[in-house]
Amino acid sequence: MANKTRVVIIGAGAVGSTTAYTLLLRNRVDELVLIDANQKKAFGDALDMNHGMPFLGGAKLWAGTYEDCADADIIIITAGAAQREGETRVDLLKRNVAIFDSIVTEVTKVNSHGIMLIASNPVDIMSYFSWRKSQWPINRIIGSGTLLDSARFRYLIGDKLGIDPRSVHGHIVGEHGDSELPLWSLANVAGAKLQLSDSDKNEIFENTRDAAYQIISAKGATYYAIALALDRIVTAILRDEGAVLNVSTLLKDYHGISDVFLGVPCIVDRSGVREVMDIQLTDDETELLHRSADKLKGLIESISLPS
Repeated sequence: MANKTRVVIIGAGAVGSTTAYTLLLRNRVDELVLIDANQKKAFGDALDMNHGMPFLGGAKLWAGTYEDCADADIIIITAGAAQREGETRVDLLKRNVAIFDSIVTEVTKVNSHGIMLIASNPVDIMSYFSWRKSQWPINRIIGSGTLLDSARFRYLIGDKLGIDPRSVHGHIVGEHGDSELPLWSLANVAGAKLQLSDSDKNEIFENTRDAAYQIISAKGATYYAIALALDRIVTAILRDEGAVLNVSTLLKDYHGISDVFLGVPCIVDRSGVREVMDIQLTDDETELLHRSADKLKGLIESISLPS
């Protein structure tokens, strides 16, 4: 009998609970564990979802403790301070570093073989911190990166052109945040260049970059689409797909950029990030990617990192 797959979600807030529900609906795992500082919230979510098992079946779900991370294939971290209206992702930094210091310490006490999937913002810096703190191999620390941004980008292009977004190929790279950039040079539909004006492109990118602010202003938080993005990453790992996904990983001389986590196209399989794709960038895109990296490096220098 095959080994059971276990995913632990740390943080039972809007993103964590929605991700758990998404994984359950799509029958991704055998065992799913919710951990939260608010144990009653995790218990309530687990109980609520368990009451739906007669409609689903298969998975075992419970509210647990860090000891349940010992047998986890993937530990998804969604915990952290909530992003407030008008607050940038990087404003969250110092508040979330202290939270992550405790979480990563507890996880690594019991698990040395799994994959850490980071979703808490600012995700690129939190992923970098988790790598430094855990001392795990770099392929097993993955940030959700610009996967959601790229999905928003594809959706908006498809909406403008009247084309199914699944048929649109496009990438947002760099920081998951204000310094991200669109790779218009590579965007296409079935290999054909996009028939969009410069004003259309500017509108699409601005709405992509500012999407989280718009949603937070309207309803307080984003969680549905990021849950689907996390589900996509989990599936690529557990099914050993070798899927190309725009996740955040440590870059090593990537177009001259090193020692920073950024969202770029990566091959994701059972080992985690198997390979960073060497994509072609224009000179302008390379310059903007360097600016994004420099911004994050400056922020990293402002926090206390494990030696």
